[in-house]
Amino acid sequence: MIVGVGIDVVDVARFLATIERVPGLRTRLFTPDERDLPPASLAARFAAKEAIAKALGAPPGMSWQDATVRRVAGAQPVVEITGTVQARAHELGVDRFHLSISHDAGIASAVVVAERDA
Repeated sequence: MIVGVGIDVVDVARFLATIERVPGLRTRLFTPDERDLPPASLAARFAAKEAIAKALGAPPGMSWQDATVRRVAGAQPVVEITGTVQARAHELGVDRFHLSISHDAGIASAVVVAERDA
């Protein structure tokens, strides 16, 4: 059963300019495993985190650090959640996330479906 759907689109150049202009933003938005990725991949992960929040109803107080997007060779990316994001998912009964991310022509996008067993 679908609990929520989220989508987000990010302009990669604008996102990179913001990251460079605000020194602590990279640390605030990304987990240590994500921080050193190329700009387009960072923008795609930011879009994914926004889409996850939207799929969960975008409640206040969720931490960017509590969602990690991992790339799995030959498979779709994996969403790992902890803390505030995990608490919200549990509250809604979310058992799994389906995530699609892409970046091309200066745009990064992500779609998330939050699902629970019927």
